[in-house]
Amino acid sequence: MSNKESPTKTIIVALLLSLVCSVVVSTAAIKLKPIQQKNQALDKKRNILVAAGMMEEKSSASVEELFSQIESKYVDLTTGEFVEVPAKFDQRKAAKDPTMNVALTAEQDLGGIGARSKIAHVYIVKKDGQLDSIILPIHGKGLFSTLYGFIALDKDLKTVKGIKYYEHGETPGLGGEVDNSNWLAKWPGKQVLDANGEPVLTLVKSDANSANEVDALSGATWTTNGVQNMIHFWLGDNGFGPFLDKLRAGEI
Repeated sequence: MSNKESPTKTIIVALLLSLVCSVVVSTAAIKLKPIQQKNQALDKKRNILVAAGMMEEKSSASVEELFSQIESKYVDLTTGEFVEVPAKFDQRKAAKDPTMNVALTAEQDLGGIGARSKIAHVYIVKKDGQLDSIILPIHGKGLFSTLYGFIALDKDLKTVKGIKYYEHGETPGLGGEVDNSNWLAKWPGKQVLDANGEPVLTLVKSDANSANEVDALSGATWTTNGVQNMIHFWLGDNGFGPFLDKLRAGEI
C-alpha cells in the first residue's frame, strides 16, 4: 500500500472534513437563528389572530398590521391580576421551573400537565375602548402528546369566538383532526362557561344540539377527552378562572 493511501491519512482527511462540516453547520445555525425566531413569533401571532376570528387560516393579510389591534398582557393566575414580567419571559419554560410554577394535585390536574406557570400570557382585543374579546393560551394531554392552542372568548367571557390548535403529535386522521379547520369551525358561538363562570362545555359523540356541546373527534376518544379536560382546567379555578372573574366584575 502506498503512503498516499495509508489508513492514517484517510482518518486525518475524514476528521478534517468533519471539522469543516461542523463549522459550516454551526455558522449557518447561528446566522439563521434570528430568522427562525422571527418566523416563530410571526407564526404565533398568526395563530392568535386565527383563534380570535381576525384572520383566515391561509390569509395573505399582514399579520403584524392585524396583530397591532391586540393588547398583550401577563396575568398572575392565582390573583387574577395583571403583572409585569421580564422581557424574555417564556410561559412554557416557566411551567417547568419549580421557582416559577405551581405543582398541581391529581384532583386539580384535569389537563394532565403536572404543573402550570404562575404567570400566563393573555391577549385582549378592544373596540371603542371596551373589551371585545380575549385570547387565552391552553395546553393539555391528548393520547400521544401535549396539545397547544389558543381559545378566544367573546366579550361576554363565556362564549367561544374561536379556537386554534397549532402544535400536537396526535394520530393523523384521528386525534390529529384537532387542527382541522372544518372541526374548529364548529366552535364559534358555543358556550364554555355558565352564568356563574363554571366550565360547562361538553364534547359529544352524537350530534351536538346544545349551546354548550361540540361534536367529538370521530374515533379519537382520548384526544377528545383531552380537549374537553384542558378547557375545563384552563377556564376553571386553577387556570384563568380568577382572572375572568375580575374581568366580569370590572375590577381590572
